[in-house]
Amino acid sequence: MDPRRIEDLLREVAGGALAPESAMARLRDLPFEDLGFAKIDHHRPLRKGYPETIFCSGKTPAQVVEIAARMKAHGNVLGTRCSPEVMAAVAEAHPDATLHDTARCFTILPHPPKVLGGYVAVVCAGTSDLPVADEAAITLETMGCRVERISDVGVAGIHRLFEQRPRLEAANALVVCAGMEGALPSVIAGLVRAPVIGVPTSVGYGASFGGLAALLGMLNSCASGLTVVNIDNGFGAACAAAAVHRIANGVAV
Repeated sequence: MDPRRIEDLLREVAGGALAPESAMARLRDLPFEDLGFAKIDHHRPLRKGYPETIFCSGKTPAQVVEIAARMKAHGNVLGTRCSPEVMAAVAEAHPDATLHDTARCFTILPHPPKVLGGYVAVVCAGTSDLPVADEAAITLETMGCRVERISDVGVAGIHRLFEQRPRLEAANALVVCAGMEGALPSVIAGLVRAPVIGVPTSVGYGASFGGLAALLGMLNSCASGLTVVNIDNGFGAACAAAAVHRIANGVAV
């Protein structure tokens, strides 16, 4: 449940507008709700500041639809790694859902998050990296972060990157996605003060080994302080960047 909603609930009880029994009924699914095939962690917003995310890969459309229905009764919903079948089922069952095709995500936001000051830059080396970059951007926006998207600025034409330097330097955190040899996060981490989270993507020719070359390149970066997540993990990078962004805004959770 959204911490803001719990705070409102407590105020209603304290003010006599809501009976304690009614408040308990609304909180009955904390800390989790057991659907049999899934246990939804409704307590996560209180611990982390953002709700559990539905990882849709491997789940049936019916399972995703039901999980989303239970989650939106308590707060906002983000589903990632959606197949076309899952997207179609969610669109039919939840007309209030927004589908993000490139990111392979959907969002349902009955309680739009408060947007924090400043922004997180989401940067990608090439257009082929956009699905991963968009996953990161949608995740960040769902968590209340303003996002500046900077696309197609890979090292093969590095003058395109230098044109964006003022936007890079003004970000509270940066998520940088790159395939091939994965050089872009190293370059950016050598230019800016803010934390840089590198995301290797599975884009590249045979010797890229599905993103392994980019992953190893980023892990071996000579740019101090570069943090690296797993291959194609735009979601995980966004979670890390959102934590930095919240701290920059003086928000504890």
